[in-house]
Amino acid sequence: MARSALILPILGVVAAAALSSIFIVDEREKVLVLQFGQVRQVKEAPGLGFKVPLIQEVVRYDGRVLGLATQPLEVTPLDDRRLVVDAFARWRIVNLIEFRESVGTEGVRAAQVRLDRILNAAIREVLGAVPSNRVLSEDRTALMNQIRDRARREAASLGIDIIDVRLTRTDLPEQNLAATFARMRAEREREAADEIARGNEAAQRVRASADRTVVELTSEARKNAEVVRGEADAARNAIYAEAFGRDPEFFAFTRSLTSYERALRGGNSSIVMQPDSQFFDYLRSFELPADRSTAPAN
Repeated sequence: MARSALILPILGVVAAAALSSIFIVDEREKVLVLQFGQVRQVKEAPGLGFKVPLIQEVVRYDGRVLGLATQPLEVTPLDDRRLVVDAFARWRIVNLIEFRESVGTEGVRAAQVRLDRILNAAIREVLGAVPSNRVLSEDRTALMNQIRDRARREAASLGIDIIDVRLTRTDLPEQNLAATFARMRAEREREAADEIARGNEAAQRVRASADRTVVELTSEARKNAEVVRGEADAARNAIYAEAFGRDPEFFAFTRSLTSYERALRGGNSSIVMQPDSQFFDYLRSFELPADRSTAPAN
């Protein structure tokens, strides 16, 4: 009875020791087995692992690709136009021993602090060597790759591989935005004023050309009208001369009738002249027919 009472606790201790010597590595993790702070085992593949109970400890690290967003960073490109830049990096642990020796017991959080400093230094170095317009142009991708390469070289000593770096925001500082917007507004207003001035000048040229064309066309039309009128008068005079040459008496008669018509036109017209004036020659020479020359009998 006394022997069985000793065996059960011993079996319990042995079972506890056996269980504490086994650990499981998840597929999302990487594991270090430490003994008095020294690395005794590195296990990156998922599955079961074994360690010495009570003496060795298991330290787990995230084996996945991790992200790090930097704090807004103010940089000064070559043209001294300050920019506020935000970046995002993807990284992962590639060497557990170097990582442990570099960041100590604080793990990923300490690594992110140091990685943030590395990224900020790389961003300042790369963007400080180019003008600001390159940061906002198609060269942006090449600049991000340069930042990634520089940060990757620095982070390699930490056992970290930087996979990618992206500039998520590139803006002017708040204190410069108002001045920049005011300068842009002034430039746009100046361009608008120049366009308006050029438009008015063009309109004046077109208007002057149109006025000159009107004057030229009117003068040409008047000249042509005078020519046509002169030709018509010449033809009329020729017709009159021909008619006068054929029958001077008939011509004088028609001219007299025309003169009567023009003189007596209008209800308020009055003519004062001598009774024996030549104007009435045809009226005086007009003789009524014999049957109408005498007054009708009552």
